[in-house]
Amino acid sequence: MNKVITISREYGAGGHTIGKRVAQELGIEIYDKDIVRETVRASGFETEVVQEEEEDVSKASTFLKSLCSSSVHYRDPQEVIHEVQTAVILQFAKKGPCVILGRCADDILRESDMDVLNVFIHADDLHRAVRISEMTGITNATELQKLMAKKDSSRRNYYEHYTHKKWGDSHNYDLTLDSGKLGVDLCVQMIVEAAKAGE
Repeated sequence: MNKVITISREYGAGGHTIGKRVAQELGIEIYDKDIVRETVRASGFETEVVQEEEEDVSKASTFLKSLCSSSVHYRDPQEVIHEVQTAVILQFAKKGPCVILGRCADDILRESDMDVLNVFIHADDLHRAVRISEMTGITNATELQKLMAKKDSSRRNYYEHYTHKKWGDSHNYDLTLDSGKLGVDLCVQMIVEAAKAGE
């Protein structure tokens, strides 16, 4: 199996768990926090800054940054971080078969000559809320709904800002899976089989 697998996902849809399982099944690396660590090392930014900027592009912050960008000496930290992350993702992908989570990896690798399988994981609000509640300990339905909306909005804005494509649009991925309906095990199995196809 020589594919690089990218997994984009709605918050709470289990994309991280599925990605980790896929990597284990195929005996390959998974890159998530490693991307943050390498970005911190290469950019010089603090970990907190990288984590805050890497998946959050609000309209307000974009407007404010555009005002500041008229200064010759100003470089938007988020743009710098995205550039460094792009290089890090390409570096990891070139090492060999792996799973890469989020961070526009599907679009970054689209123009490469690597064999890439792009996956999007989604689920209905109820399944996501249950998973998020288990992860965070939050039990209030309104709070869970707000958290889902906030996280998804951040991921959508970030993806669409840097790729100019619609986040979650099935045309941008090779495989879109409903983890709520299919379950984690079947999602893992389908991704593994798709990754092995054509060997």
